[in-house]
Amino acid sequence: MEASAASKPAGRLAGLGLRLAYDRRVVVPDLSVEIPDGGFTIIVGPNACGKSTLLKALSRTLKPEAGTVLLEGAPIDSYRSKAVARQLAMLPQSPIAPESITVRDLVARGRYPHQGLLRQWSAADERAVTGALESTASMELADRYVAELSGGQRQRVWIAMVLAQQADLLLLDEPTTFLDIAHQYEVLELCSRLHAEGRTLVAVLHDLNQAARYATNLVVMKEGRIVAEGDPREVLTAALVEEVFGLPCVIIPDPEAGTPLVVPKVPA
Repeated sequence: MEASAASKPAGRLAGLGLRLAYDRRVVVPDLSVEIPDGGFTIIVGPNACGKSTLLKALSRTLKPEAGTVLLEGAPIDSYRSKAVARQLAMLPQSPIAPESITVRDLVARGRYPHQGLLRQWSAADERAVTGALESTASMELADRYVAELSGGQRQRVWIAMVLAQQADLLLLDEPTTFLDIAHQYEVLELCSRLHAEGRTLVAVLHDLNQAARYATNLVVMKEGRIVAEGDPREVLTAALVEEVFGLPCVIIPDPEAGTPLVVPKVPA
């Protein structure tokens, strides 16, 4: 059943009145959010504030106790799984590849939503896999085993698998976790390029300065609630950082990007 015209969000993906919990432990008591179409939304906040939980709900990985996630104006639960996967692709934290699988075979698994009893592997599938490998600069890795790759290479390959789904909405849960700083920026530059090509991205990050540099829409969470949202240049203030993270700081322009740069104060 579709939302009414008065309450229907303008964006393709939204959550209305979400209550999210694990085994009766409420993490998000009541939250509404709309993902701007064509934007790069980054969700930040302290540990255990509900960032990844919210992303799981938006991707239909976690069923809300109350409230609704809307995809294209209709409850996401009203779609078949493959229909959701053709529109929305989710990369969870620390995904695990099957043993002895090659990069090409892993990326090919992204075509699952397009397969069926009457539609097996096709030239279109092959083009999608090749395009995803090329887009993530992973073609030279295609015949290697995933287990042999470095952390940065492995993350590029997982993103390639997500791209092979050919979904316009990409949800990435902490895509830079466990990567060194060079590989973190490599992954974020890739995400930025995918956004520039027209995809809508939503990512959970821990690093405020990285979030401020790459986000077009910053969502700041604390204790299961959204406390600020919008352009990082308008949202990220010293008062907000101290309120949410308990960190006294000053905000200066990033000398490279011109975006807000959080500089912690030296204790007196």
